[in-house]
Amino acid sequence: MLGPLLKTLLFTVIVPGTVAGYVPLFVIDSDRELWKSPLAAIGWTLIVVGTGIYLVCAFDFSATGRGTPAPVDPPKKLVSGKLYRLTRNPMYVGVLSVVAGEAIVFKSSAIAKYWLVVAIGFHLFVLIYEEPTLRGKFGESYREYCGRVPRWIIPVKQR
Repeated sequence: MLGPLLKTLLFTVIVPGTVAGYVPLFVIDSDRELWKSPLAAIGWTLIVVGTGIYLVCAFDFSATGRGTPAPVDPPKKLVSGKLYRLTRNPMYVGVLSVVAGEAIVFKSSAIAKYWLVVAIGFHLFVLIYEEPTLRGKFGESYREYCGRVPRWIIPVKQR
């Protein structure tokens, strides 16, 4: 039987690997040559930071939540530490950052349009499936968590 870390790695290769890796290379509308511009550094930064965000969260699911990001093998415990203190969906933010970075690095409007479709898909999946499922599984602790952590945006403290 596979442990949570190995199952998370398998999920990562299949799902985020497809969303942020294989599909953007398929839909790219440029000649796949890297854009040679100072702005390309922003794209690379988004790719590196987004990958880091995803990996930290994936490890958290395995270690803290004792499960995986896959809906068929969810965590047994609510994951609400580290990056999950800033937004309820940092994995999606990480994947979207990678795809946005790819759109910039390859100067691809097709990848930018794909980013929009993925962002809408993630939002709908969270609203229709994830949040109701987590409310049912974790009850009041999840409701309290939702009350203090935003779904997508890191709040700016007002003075």
